[in-house]
Amino acid sequence: MTFLIGGANSASGYEIENSVRFNDGDSARLTREFDQAPTSLKTFTLSFWVKRSSLGANQAVVSASTDSNNNDKVVGFRSTDAIEVNNVASGSDEVQIITNRLFRDVSAWYHIVVAIDTTQSAIGDGVKFYVNGVRDTDYDGTPVYTQNAEFDIGGNGLTTAIGMLQVNSSQFLDGYVSQMHYIDGQQLAQTSFGETNNNGVWIPKKYSGSYGNNGFFLEFQETGTSQNSSGIGADTSGNDQHFAVTTLAATDITVDTPTNNFCTYNLLATPSSLAQYGTFSEGNTTYTGHSNGSYGSSATGTFGVASGKWYWESKLTTDLSNGIGTGIRDIAEWNPDWANDSTFNHTDGGGDGGYAYNYNSGNPQRNNSESTTNAGSAISQNDIVMHAMDLDNGALYYGINGTWQASSDPESGASKTNAQHSFTVAGVYAPAAYSYSSRAFATNFGNPSFSISSGNADANGYGNFEYAVPSGYYALCTKNLADYG
Repeated sequence: MTFLIGGANSASGYEIENSVRFNDGDSARLTREFDQAPTSLKTFTLSFWVKRSSLGANQAVVSASTDSNNNDKVVGFRSTDAIEVNNVASGSDEVQIITNRLFRDVSAWYHIVVAIDTTQSAIGDGVKFYVNGVRDTDYDGTPVYTQNAEFDIGGNGLTTAIGMLQVNSSQFLDGYVSQMHYIDGQQLAQTSFGETNNNGVWIPKKYSGSYGNNGFFLEFQETGTSQNSSGIGADTSGNDQHFAVTTLAATDITVDTPTNNFCTYNLLATPSSLAQYGTFSEGNTTYTGHSNGSYGSSATGTFGVASGKWYWESKLTTDLSNGIGTGIRDIAEWNPDWANDSTFNHTDGGGDGGYAYNYNSGNPQRNNSESTTNAGSAISQNDIVMHAMDLDNGALYYGINGTWQASSDPESGASKTNAQHSFTVAGVYAPAAYSYSSRAFATNFGNPSFSISSGNADANGYGNFEYAVPSGYYALCTKNLADYG
């Protein structure tokens, strides 16, 4: 199983502040051509955290190559969603292991450690692979292992890529990566990078060893696009092995990390009919409805909550000439095959258990069994809609560009002053939205994919929002869930 890392009860108190978000449609990657001899091409350890954003495609996490006959994918996901560690030389596999285990949880962070020492004669000693602190030896088929095989990562005069298969600029990664260590010349245990906390959950810890000649440590603390210490690919190991940046921007540095996991949209909560699929991008924070105007399509958040007060924002990135709306769903009542049910935007307890603010040709409509009322100002493309979900009192509030609509007051508590939706809390609710005819929205759960001009966090200091978070409301992240969910 995988874990939602909450960050609470950490044995070491070590916190990770940032990750980088790779969007495969952008062909995003980090690359470096090394210019000195490595400590070893036979012995190394690679450690990183990854949160997937799409499934069913070949995706390289780290790779290096010399030419078209040498495809050295150190680790990546196969189209089956297994993980592969692979070293190809002159067209033949020298090392190849493929897990039987499949990695399909798009809501959680995985910690991957690949520890190699091909000077060892046995594969069990030469290749050690760990996921979330547990060694995995259950491989698909017959593993391939060649003693003294040399990997190309960190090789002198060779290019190492992160987020792409280097040999032919393909197999782009779709997801988040955090805390990437490459230790040149040492085969280390997973405990060099992580530990089990008091709740039995595998969490990161600070690495205190050396890196070797061409080792590197990528923390993704910076937002620049140059190949230097201020860039997204800055190396903080002390070796200054900085990576070049391609089609990554400051907005791709996020606070969604293994020690504070943020809500995104859940691509697994989709209808069975392909005609009703929309598309997800930008780490599953952006959703575009499918082009078939005869059907609606919808997206639902990865986090469901039954209590507490929660805040998020959505930017409407396309025109509003057809149906689009944002709100919440009772996940126990909702069936993904109902995604084409237009009653999502006016049902309050039956059907698919949703409450939404429907932006019909720019006019916000609160349409449900309570009333049929226009509520608030007209919506335009690129407006930001604020959501305040109060599950302690059963209310949902909406704002537009910093103003709460219809004189509503999210801080009014039990009186629920002018709430757009008032309901009896009787389930588990998640953020949700729907779209017709390729209408799109980018949702900011605190980890925005679009530029934020003001930068507002909740009272605990979590999230990055355009507008002030109402008092008592919090971002949907695991640190807050531990306290208020």
